[in-house]
Amino acid sequence: MMKHELKVVLGALLASFALAGPALGQGKVQTLDGTLKKIKTSGTLNIGYRESSPPFSFMGPDKRPIGYSIDLCMHVATAIQKQLGLANLKLGWVPVTAENRIEMVVRGSVDIECGTTTASLSRQERVDFSLMTFVDGAGLLTTPAANLRGAADLAGKRIAVIPGTTTEKALAEYLKSQFITVQIVRVADHSAGLAALEKGEADAYASDRGILIGLAVTSKDPKRFSLPNLVFSYEPYGLMVRRNDAAFRLTVNRALAGLYRSGDIGPIYDRWFGALSKPSEGLKAMYQLNALPE
Repeated sequence: MMKHELKVVLGALLASFALAGPALGQGKVQTLDGTLKKIKTSGTLNIGYRESSPPFSFMGPDKRPIGYSIDLCMHVATAIQKQLGLANLKLGWVPVTAENRIEMVVRGSVDIECGTTTASLSRQERVDFSLMTFVDGAGLLTTPAANLRGAADLAGKRIAVIPGTTTEKALAEYLKSQFITVQIVRVADHSAGLAALEKGEADAYASDRGILIGLAVTSKDPKRFSLPNLVFSYEPYGLMVRRNDAAFRLTVNRALAGLYRSGDIGPIYDRWFGALSKPSEGLKAMYQLNALPE
């Protein structure tokens, strides 16, 4: 009797395994949530961009966003379209500022911010960041009239800076450590900082050096400006995304890591910085360290 019951039980178990077998062999069904689900449903990826942060993110001659960070986000958009199997992916371009960029990501007005945002720990209390996209340092853009060559020449000078940025904080800490007092001129954005220099309302404009070079090169008279050999901060850039959305962040990181592994980041860098400089050793190391294997 026991032998018969055991056969019945074993038969039932084998039957259940046989029924389950095909399901186990099938590929995993992708369950979407968060930003990826939002994009799949709407067919739109909303991209936050800066209007005057050359050569990273700014308005081109045809009034469309262009720049190094924009090219990276276009690559990410292609990866998202492929992953979601969308025949068409609409890109919604949303201008953001230094003041509202974090809030725009937090409240969902943009899905990804493609500008010049430093991936600081304090900002990660509210948003998440992709793999690093650039390494920069803050410096000063000035004119020969200001006679500003180094830290010793800063005393009493008028320094323009955008409030609420990591540059403002780093500048304040640097000046304090050097026991230097300056006049701070607060400006709304990079174009306003350049305008303050051109109008003689400031002796220097403080921002990330890559941005300062871009501002000078795209100005009406690039030879009018100079960049003293002064660096007072470390600025690791990343693409900003909503916090705690691991699936979307992984999609973004996969796209960036693939770009770094393939070497296709080289032509993108050359397009926007090639005329200005070669990638620094620090930037080369950043690309290598972030070329994560699949």
